[in-house]
Amino acid sequence: MVQGFATAPPRLGHAPSGAAPSPPVHAGFSRRTYAALDLGTNNCRLLIARPAREGFVVVDAFSRIVRLGEGLSGSGRLSEAAMDRAVAALAICAEKIRRRHVSLVRSVATEACRRADNGRAFVERVYAETGLALDIIPPREEARLAVIGCHALLEPGDGPALIFDIGGGSTELILIDDRGGEPAILDWYSAPWGVVSLTESEPRDAPTREERFAAYQRMRARIADEFGGFAKTLGKHHIAPVRLLGTSGTVTTLASLHLGLPNYDRRAVDGLVVPATAMRDISGRLSAMSVAERAQLPCIGGERADLVVAGCAILEAILDIWPAERLGIADRGIREGILRTLMARGGRLA
Repeated sequence: MVQGFATAPPRLGHAPSGAAPSPPVHAGFSRRTYAALDLGTNNCRLLIARPAREGFVVVDAFSRIVRLGEGLSGSGRLSEAAMDRAVAALAICAEKIRRRHVSLVRSVATEACRRADNGRAFVERVYAETGLALDIIPPREEARLAVIGCHALLEPGDGPALIFDIGGGSTELILIDDRGGEPAILDWYSAPWGVVSLTESEPRDAPTREERFAAYQRMRARIADEFGGFAKTLGKHHIAPVRLLGTSGTVTTLASLHLGLPNYDRRAVDGLVVPATAMRDISGRLSAMSVAERAQLPCIGGERADLVVAGCAILEAILDIWPAERLGIADRGIREGILRTLMARGGRLA
């Protein structure tokens, strides 16, 4: 028994390059309703909100694991099955956007579409079938939006802080200075490893605990090697107390296990601060389990069981180069960054 852990639709947005321009927004739509869509290597996420005195009020949301980048590391292309899954999820998002009378939407795609040979063709297909105009953003923009979306959860402190986003196909590390209130990015790095790509670097599920743990150590070594150059940059910024904030499915899942939640609860996780040693302990235990054992754990289930260990390896590598005693957890990031940016501009995309 597995032990738990107590501790031709209307066009929505700007047309992609080469496509017909979008028609103007319907005159009856509210100018105070915004949507942010983030299509990553693993997840498709939508947030619809209206401005409020203290930021914004969410009126609808959607999240689905689509694994768009499945097999990409080996083939260099998005597979037909992965694209079909993503388009099906995006069609739901498009319907929600229309039903909520959204006046302005920004839809972004990240590492899978950046890396795939057919990424641009996929964007054109999405536009043709759903009306959503995906913007394939560069890593720096991905990092910037993540910081805008979650920096408010950083613990107070005087020195630089590190924010990270473990994605499906890449991991962003962003060193910021928040002494002026709004965060200034001092340095950043995008590593071409995320939970999907790193998982696919090893055999699917080794038969013994010893072999699974060995695979985990190899994943950690790959990430440590990738982080090597940026680690030297970070070394000169270690000012006690070292502050660290993570935004990703990895950290929210591990935080849920730390709390012993029977089901995921964003209200309990977003803004939580967890001892780094607890996260390392959970990571070590998960790494020795089989996929079937991990699938039985609350807040992991079958959808995350094969990917969560790669996220643990990346997290531990981050803790190695930025040795914080505590880890802040954010269930917010790119989508919130998009919304805050659009609202701050008064509804202008640029």
